[in-house]
Amino acid sequence: MALSLKGLSYEYIEQDLFHKSELLLASNPVHNKVPVLIHNGKPICESLVVVEYVDEVWPGTAILPADPYGRAVARFWAAYNDGKLFPAYAGVMKAATEDERTEKVRETHAAVLKLEKAFAEISSSGNGAAPFFGGDSVGYLDLALGCSLPWFGALRAMFGVEVIDAARAPLLAAWAERFAETAVAKEVLPEPDQAVAYAKKIQAYRAASAKK
Repeated sequence: MALSLKGLSYEYIEQDLFHKSELLLASNPVHNKVPVLIHNGKPICESLVVVEYVDEVWPGTAILPADPYGRAVARFWAAYNDGKLFPAYAGVMKAATEDERTEKVRETHAAVLKLEKAFAEISSSGNGAAPFFGGDSVGYLDLALGCSLPWFGALRAMFGVEVIDAARAPLLAAWAERFAETAVAKEVLPEPDQAVAYAKKIQAYRAASAKK
């Protein structure tokens, strides 16, 4: 989505994460994970690092806020998203028992409420309420949280879990609807049914591994 925001063309190489390619292993030998951006023959690893690199290297639409404090706030909440929200909702899928899943749902909703408050503060810091974390247009934190929307749809389909519940987090629920309608989201994000299919593949892989 960051590349699309900058209006850049690129080659997308799909990876089978159950049988990782030599290219992936050579490009990210530390974590062996996607995504990896290869630019001028050099790999840049980790999602948020890639987004910041794209913003620094190519002109055009700014992704990070212009002022240092705004950048610090965006980075803080992006790290919170990765460190708190992602493990919580991923845990809903990984849960071995209903009690464990219930606890992970609770953790997920608690993290969402923190982000609801953050959105209220960040979006109202300018002149009136802005539609996105980045203000009037999509920015760094929008991308960081927005890439999880297909997984939220998967959780709804698989377990009946509403990650961003409009009753609990009305501002964030409205944000999610707006973000999903942006050109970059429509262009890049997979459909929820694709996320469901992949989540079931992960579950089957884990079940098979547990039997070994």
